[in-house]
Amino acid sequence: MLLGVPIMGIISAEKTDHTNMANRADMFSLFGRMMDDALLQIDHQSVIINANHGAVRLLGEHLMGASLTQRLIYSELMEDLERCVASNEITEFAAIPSNNEYHHIQGKIMPFGNESLLVLLMDMTLPHNLEKMRRDFVANVSHELRSPLTSLIGFVETLQNSPDIEQNMLERFLKIMEEESRRMSRLIDDLMSLSRVEVDEHIAPTGKVFIRTLLTSVIASLNNRAIKTGHVINLDDKRVHMSEEPIVRGEVDEITEVFHNLIDNALKYSYSKSIITVEMSDTTSGQIIIDIINRGDGIEERHIPRLTERFYRVDKGRSRQMGGTGLGLAIVKHIVNKHRGQLIITSQLKEVTKFRVMIPYFHTLLSGLRGGDDPA
Repeated sequence: MLLGVPIMGIISAEKTDHTNMANRADMFSLFGRMMDDALLQIDHQSVIINANHGAVRLLGEHLMGASLTQRLIYSELMEDLERCVASNEITEFAAIPSNNEYHHIQGKIMPFGNESLLVLLMDMTLPHNLEKMRRDFVANVSHELRSPLTSLIGFVETLQNSPDIEQNMLERFLKIMEEESRRMSRLIDDLMSLSRVEVDEHIAPTGKVFIRTLLTSVIASLNNRAIKTGHVINLDDKRVHMSEEPIVRGEVDEITEVFHNLIDNALKYSYSKSIITVEMSDTTSGQIIIDIINRGDGIEERHIPRLTERFYRVDKGRSRQMGGTGLGLAIVKHIVNKHRGQLIITSQLKEVTKFRVMIPYFHTLLSGLRGGDDPA
């Protein structure tokens, strides 16, 4: 380890020889080139004497001669420097780079000769964000489960304490309990589905999916619901070669889940008695495009980048009322990513909302994976 005991021993030995400044510069250059993390040499007033490429990437250009206190948001840096010099021991701290307040840095300071110090800065943004996502995820799951559980417990206690409850009231309570139980079941199913697709997201799909046949099947499975609300679901094929069955490399169950979720969303959030269009087209670069188009209240632009976040809802009350778990679009995003595709969402208020899925054709993806054409 760079800041471990062996290096400290070398530096301590060099303190007795003030002619070894060049050796320390060589040592800094050597270790600086070996490291991806930011390494700086500063004087006791925090002025930067030397910096490796990692430091430039993290803190920006023109570091030489600048004060480290200006490049980091950390009010106690000078006190830490003084304490490090006085104790001759490594001092640790946490800070934020002044050029990017969304980054999180873990730092270490140690004496480097008589007149300077070494500062190691490790970018902890990714671990910090992952930990925040984990905490948020646990909190969201707990919240989503607590509400139906509380409702169920309340009704069970009411029934236990009311042996002479009227039949119509009993039926009403049981119906609510069934709805809350199904809501928990949907949430658990979606959590399992999301977990499964996240684990396998890096693995390229292996099966063949006949897209037009699959879309026809999904639309047929949702037609009864569409009829009840007066919706019409149309499949519109605008591909160049319409006579051919479009094939993508993928998993049938997963692609089915993508379009079931998207068309189901279109039914939920479009105007009643409106037309939902499932439009197929393709690109010259070898991708099939499937657009799910509906007319409704639309989505404000500020919400669109966050729609695929877990548990993110534009209208929480309406989403829960319609049976949504807040995980559907997150599942869609991860499945599309696994199939090396893209999900693009556009919307105009009180107008058209479009969910576009772009997936490479079977021969296109296979060619990309193997570096040549599909021999089959």
